[in-house]
Amino acid sequence: MPDSQNSRVAVYLDFDNIVISWYDRVHGRNSYGRDRQRIIETPEDPEIAERLTAATIDVGAIIDYAASFGTLVLTRAYADWSSPVNAVYRTQLVARAVDLVQLFPAAAYAKNGADIRLAVDVVEDMFRLPDLTHVVIVAGDSDYVPLAQRCRRLGRYVVAVGVAGSTAKSLAAACDEFEAYDSLPGVPRVARVAAVAKESGSRAPSRGAGSRSKAAAAEAASEAAAGDAATETTGEAAAPDAPAATAGKTRGGRGGRKTPAKEAAAAEAAVAADAEAPTAAAETAENTAAAVEASLIDALGPAAPPKRTNRRASSTTVAAGVDASPPTVEEPSEDPQEVATRLLERALRLGHDKDDDAEWLHSSAVKTHMRRMDPSFSEKALGYRSFSDFVKARESIAELEETGHERLVRLRE
Repeated sequence: MPDSQNSRVAVYLDFDNIVISWYDRVHGRNSYGRDRQRIIETPEDPEIAERLTAATIDVGAIIDYAASFGTLVLTRAYADWSSPVNAVYRTQLVARAVDLVQLFPAAAYAKNGADIRLAVDVVEDMFRLPDLTHVVIVAGDSDYVPLAQRCRRLGRYVVAVGVAGSTAKSLAAACDEFEAYDSLPGVPRVARVAAVAKESGSRAPSRGAGSRSKAAAAEAASEAAAGDAATETTGEAAAPDAPAATAGKTRGGRGGRKTPAKEAAAAEAAVAADAEAPTAAAETAENTAAAVEASLIDALGPAAPPKRTNRRASSTTVAAGVDASPPTVEEPSEDPQEVATRLLERALRLGHDKDDDAEWLHSSAVKTHMRRMDPSFSEKALGYRSFSDFVKARESIAELEETGHERLVRLRE
């Protein structure tokens, strides 16, 4: 990697791409495609607003990571910023000196507008700014592979930032380095975000709460009426020969037949209870929404306003929110720990094969070799504080020797 003290970095964000990918990562595969129509038409819907809030992108985490490579000379984000649902991010983007590039979905190039515009700007900037050393592309689309290859041929160090599971492997392979958005400092792990969102959704009031309240009130009134009828029958059976005056007194006293005045009063009370049911349901929904918001803040910390977009979801999302594609079958994903173990073993074997006389290899050289083979490798994303901890956890295939400040590793026979 070039010297970070003299490095000059340019950052390009395909904003819709990263936001939609993170939404799918938090709520499940193709979730944005299923919710897209509701996001466009009813963004104020409590359920949609809650899901968008849970999938809010931390722009600062991305820009801070890019700044670790050197001085940021320009940062651009591409989206339809004229849309109110996208405008919620403008304040924090402008505060970080991000140049907002306007894309209008109604234009003829809307389908790949961000891809083409971003690629043209990158190529132009490389020739316009010859001292540019790093290019950071925040996206996960394989359409950027030719751009990454061209940047590397022109001598730039290319870094890609994308959502794990939604970034094309070909893009990661075409770059010098790849970092998953999930593993950036300050970004909550997706399992934690999804758990909070799921818990909040299970506690959210359903749309039929008011109807069920009315039904419960009606059922209670019916049971009360049945009880009155039973009491009335019991009273009549207890005193079949009682005088009219006595019978009237009994009925008016303890559960006897209701007089017209009492029937009118009962009907008025039932109407009042039915009128109060929607108000009670609304208060319950409001209290539940407040509890949901409080739980999200406690678990994730204060979040930025939700990002909502009405531009294309991706190249595979059909227009108008209608998913005409056949249902996708979830493929079983490999365990990241096992993938990293195999990567370490390959790197050690290749290191020993390259230098037959070297029994021990420097751990830094082994890590560099692993990153060259798979730029997305990160021991911190796997839960380890250092590369040494990562190697120690795989003592069945690797042996680590620590002498002073030197860390040596070899393949265990």
